[in-house]
Amino acid sequence: MEPDEILKTNKAYWNANADLWFGTTALPTYGVHFLTENDLHLFGDVSGKKLLDICCGSGHSLKYHADRHAAELWGVDISHKQLENADAYLKKQGYTAKLICSPMEAELDIPKNYFDYVYSIYGIGWTTDLQGTFQKIASYLKKDGIFIFSWHHPLNYCVAWSCSQRKDIIENDNLIFNRSYFDESYFRMPVDGSEIILCNRKISTYINALAQAGFVVEQMVEQTDKETMEATGVISDKAKKAKMLPISFCIKARKL
Repeated sequence: MEPDEILKTNKAYWNANADLWFGTTALPTYGVHFLTENDLHLFGDVSGKKLLDICCGSGHSLKYHADRHAAELWGVDISHKQLENADAYLKKQGYTAKLICSPMEAELDIPKNYFDYVYSIYGIGWTTDLQGTFQKIASYLKKDGIFIFSWHHPLNYCVAWSCSQRKDIIENDNLIFNRSYFDESYFRMPVDGSEIILCNRKISTYINALAQAGFVVEQMVEQTDKETMEATGVISDKAKKAKMLPISFCIKARKL
């Protein structure tokens, strides 16, 4: 698929459905059934720091850092509707941020060697150019600046329940591989009566792209949260899956 087609499709989805996702998957949350910033402390003290949010969505992660006395906040998102929601939400909270409507892959009017942190909460996987995006992010960061991002764990898209809806045939739920871990081709996914286009990149693809962009990985997390791991009784299929394999992953990297 061509990048322009992918971006056009995904932008249309987010413009149409931004309100459905208002406030979801934002700091301190890194992902569903996953450890939070309250557990991981990846950011530490952000007071007086300059931060850039890639795929900032409704602005809730920006507000999280504003509450912790960040000095300057910027956000990028492909959806004008997401940014309208973010702008209204932040102003209601008494905060402002520099918001830019653009694909993250584009050449943006963002200062170089400027930010202490660049981060993306469940957003980076939307890029159509992972290597180029990481290189741009590196250019925005100061030396020793920190890049933090979370996304779907590739195993989540590779593994599914077998016959989970056919209890007449099989009583025991089983997880099976229904997609190759090595398949990084783009695919269409129906969501909310519309569709999105994604690809499922290997963990090594992210690690190698970070290294080529001049980052060193300081921490990688792929741990289901304690509450889910200790849950008993009747729980959702997604929670049961999260007890067996990671649903999300998070990486903290430093610019060399």
